[in-house]
Amino acid sequence: MKPVIVVHGGAGRIFKEREEGCRAGTVRAALQGYGVLKRGGSAVDAVEEAVQSMEDDPHFNAGCGSVLNEKGEVEMDAIIMDGKNLDSGAVSAVKCIANPVKLARLVMEKTKHMLLTDQGAHLFARAMGIPEIPGEKLVTERSRERWRKNLEPDFNPEDFQKDLGTVGAVAIDSEGNVACATSTGGLSNKLIGRVGDTPCIGSGGYADNHSGATSTTGHGESIMKVVLARLILYHMEQGMSPEVAADTALDYMKTRVGGLGGAIVVSKAGEWAARFSTKQMSWAAVKDDELHYGICAGEKHVKSLDEALVSASEGL
Repeated sequence: MKPVIVVHGGAGRIFKEREEGCRAGTVRAALQGYGVLKRGGSAVDAVEEAVQSMEDDPHFNAGCGSVLNEKGEVEMDAIIMDGKNLDSGAVSAVKCIANPVKLARLVMEKTKHMLLTDQGAHLFARAMGIPEIPGEKLVTERSRERWRKNLEPDFNPEDFQKDLGTVGAVAIDSEGNVACATSTGGLSNKLIGRVGDTPCIGSGGYADNHSGATSTTGHGESIMKVVLARLILYHMEQGMSPEVAADTALDYMKTRVGGLGGAIVVSKAGEWAARFSTKQMSWAAVKDDELHYGICAGEKHVKSLDEALVSASEGL
């Protein structure tokens, strides 16, 4: 099986000044994840690497770029899933950790549980030797400004909620195993303890070698109502291509509950898609040593892997 990786940097509206940074960040993540696959690494290794790259990039609403809750604090969610055996690990409402996706993988591999939250996740991280960092180190000026504006009495928070940036990755490795990972800071000015779709298996992501893998992004409450990730794979199990399955599920979410979002998908045969019903979604994919990437509907750039690696080192 030829390895494939697809990543997304979140569906919504990406403000003009952030487009290039988001485009470069998703390309960098895809190239790093693909490098893992080319070296013989597993799909799980690859999606963790790709998502960690975006958690470390302040352009995205994950890790160090996470938005703030109503108290002005960062609370993050993440999930990872192995399609080989349906093992999954997730964390929610975690603070003071640079890479929630790494903690989610430890939940998957070191516990009998699938989801740890808040204080329990914090204690587990400490037991696993995950370093704690000051919460302020995860707060960008952009997130702080967004939080302040949302507190103004006449401000419409819906405008800023559209420019978020949950991150995710899906991959298939040379052994034919698939995996997914998703990570987010959630909604700006959310209630303390609010948990969205990201860490919920079947909503924020799902991976099964029998069908494929997907990672979702968009309005979390809508995604949970239709169990979007599992719905996409269900459609693929009925014979739809990744692209048609994603579009069908996203259309259903829009008509049934009025929710917008996006998804990246890889099938068990290595077919892939990056689809969204929002205005934009930054995404990148690598297959057959060829990079594909874009942000706006209909936008698709293609480069050879060698050219892409040079461009990434210099900036797109």
